[in-house]
Amino acid sequence: MTKSLLSIHAKSFSWAGFFLPKNKYKDSSDLYDFCRTLDDIVDQDLSLNEKIKIFNEFKRDFENKNFENENIKKIYSLIQKFNIDTSIINDLFDGVETDLKEKVTFDTKKDLIIYSYRVAGTVGLMMAKILNVRSKNSLKSAIDLGIAMQLTNIARDVLEDKNRNRNYINLDFETIEDTIKFADIFYKRSFSAISEIPFLSRFAILVARRIYREIGYEILKKKNIESYKIAGKIYVSSIRKFNQTVLSILDMFRLCYLKKSYEIDRKEHALIKEEINLDERI
Repeated sequence: MTKSLLSIHAKSFSWAGFFLPKNKYKDSSDLYDFCRTLDDIVDQDLSLNEKIKIFNEFKRDFENKNFENENIKKIYSLIQKFNIDTSIINDLFDGVETDLKEKVTFDTKKDLIIYSYRVAGTVGLMMAKILNVRSKNSLKSAIDLGIAMQLTNIARDVLEDKNRNRNYINLDFETIEDTIKFADIFYKRSFSAISEIPFLSRFAILVARRIYREIGYEILKKKNIESYKIAGKIYVSSIRKFNQTVLSILDMFRLCYLKKSYEIDRKEHALIKEEINLDERI
């Protein structure tokens, strides 16, 4: 049997996925395969026109429910099984399409937040639905966790993105540091809502949250742009993943005694709502 894209590419998520029930891991892997396939379209070494053509074909396959495409078949199975609104997936397409330009530059924090929602908050929301999260506030927190992870990605991949003419943030250590601190706000907001995830799946999300957050902390250790550039793409070592997994056990106990706290009037969500009806998606 061929390996899923989750096990091949997403080392951090695959580590955390080990702690999911088998059926939830399979569903999560199917979601990842769809998202990864879409993401790879814009990152492959082809001309912009060729990538736009492939993207449009994939989008038409989705819109026309072309089940001969295995990834389309997988995502529609998840849509039906977990009542996922297709507008969420259309948001994901919109986010990926943002990168199909000769040059991408974000001028405002609003641009950064909306992009992060589209390419990753959507995935967090769909993942929460797969894990049978029902609370509206918890689903909003799943969006926050997705945004946090995307901001971490952006802070890690500034050099790589710049080589592709994608300037999500400036290439200086102060901006990278600020982005990691901004991500931390979303990581913190997502924590208490994890208690709404069914118990058997809860630990896996705590592990994923901790390990991905650790990437940001590893970046901060570089202290300056020169060290950041020399380091290349920053990952979390296996020993540090193990340490974060152990700390996630303590998080499980913390959740048992933590009073639920939701910031309903998130100003960042208000910015997203200027363009996207989040209530409709949730």
